[in-house]
Amino acid sequence: MALKIGITGGIGSGKSVICRVFKQLGTPVFEADVWAKQLVNTHADIKTRLIDWYGTDIYTSNGTIDRKKLAGIIFNNQLELEKVNNLIHPVVRQEFLSWAENQESPYVIHEAAILFESGFYKMMDYNILVSAPEKVRIERVMKRDKVNAAIVKERINKQWTDEQKRPLANVELVTNDKNLLIPQILKIDKQLKENGKIW
Repeated sequence: MALKIGITGGIGSGKSVICRVFKQLGTPVFEADVWAKQLVNTHADIKTRLIDWYGTDIYTSNGTIDRKKLAGIIFNNQLELEKVNNLIHPVVRQEFLSWAENQESPYVIHEAAILFESGFYKMMDYNILVSAPEKVRIERVMKRDKVNAAIVKERINKQWTDEQKRPLANVELVTNDKNLLIPQILKIDKQLKENGKIW
């Protein structure tokens, strides 16, 4: 049975880059957000419930979720956001566990933006927090999403801080101009493959 490694980090922290490196090392990576987006369009129970709550026009004529409409409902409404998350997250969790059982690697990675917030970190063998200075994160997201600093700051403020996440992580990888990332990732990969431990 493969070890389960959780990877999380705030917007612009660099977790996607780190996951790409793990993929290149041959490690299977489960991207929770990607799976959630697919399941909203394909999972019968999720679709039925969303239509019950928000009407048939929550889906477009070709059967895919109207992301703009759904975002408008949940963006500034914490109760609706939690309701939708509580519908989707257990399905994503089950998909991950089934997926992990079918992998033949010594370890697998579960990458999720809200790994700690959702409590799913408790099901992992180890958890990695990816962090970066806020200034760096803002610059990265502005460049990536073509948005201004105020919008990025608003997104950051909706997420848990690194201070909240740090006590729940086994390892922290800092992505900035000073710390060389590849050697840190190679060390973790070697330890997990040889000893089944992250340090």
